[in-house]
Amino acid sequence: MILCANFKANKTRQETRAYMAVVESFVSANDITDTIIVFPPFTALDHDPRNVLIGVQNGYPVQNGAFTGEIALEQLEEFGVKTILIGHSERRHVLGETQEQIAAKFRFFAQQGFVIVYCVGEPLEIRKEGNESLMAYIEKQFEGIDLSYSDLILAYEPVWAIGTGLTPSNGDIEQLHGVLRTKTHAPLLYGGSVKIENAGEIMALENVDGILVGSASLSANDFCDMIAQAAELNTEKGE
Repeated sequence: MILCANFKANKTRQETRAYMAVVESFVSANDITDTIIVFPPFTALDHDPRNVLIGVQNGYPVQNGAFTGEIALEQLEEFGVKTILIGHSERRHVLGETQEQIAAKFRFFAQQGFVIVYCVGEPLEIRKEGNESLMAYIEKQFEGIDLSYSDLILAYEPVWAIGTGLTPSNGDIEQLHGVLRTKTHAPLLYGGSVKIENAGEIMALENVDGILVGSASLSANDFCDMIAQAAELNTEKGE
């Protein structure tokens, strides 16, 4: 399993250090073999991880340059970061990133050998139009993206479920992930109002290889609970 915590614009550097201490201690004490990735804000990238990967929520596809407000490869290399989140719905719908910009970012960081957690998902109006419209919408989010990239992790996040407390039915998640499995061999994550109460049952679904968690991951103890649920599923499967 792969479990990702996306802090978004939350937590200070000190709070992130305290959080990481809890999660890393839990992972060590329980011999967790799952992949755990935390995406803190830029200001908290100075943590030296032991058994949890640190990823970056965004990056500009250049070595360095005159790009005000952005973080480039040179800065990420200084922190030893080699994992990046690309295509998140908030980057697409709130900050206006186009598919062309997202694809350029993907190509650049793939060339640098980054692990890329690539996000796709649909707004509610597309979901209401049915599966044909939904898949056509997601197909456009694959334009310019190498789905055979060896360090790709694909995350499906229905936009209407993020931060709303709403989630698709387990059947809907399973069906969508089944379609995505025909397109890539990459691990498939589900994101969108994942919380303690539903994390285990979502991770148990066919073709779901983990979760991408937003606000529900801001509590270190809650995130550790989700990690424990993944470990229990591994035991049940005999992994």
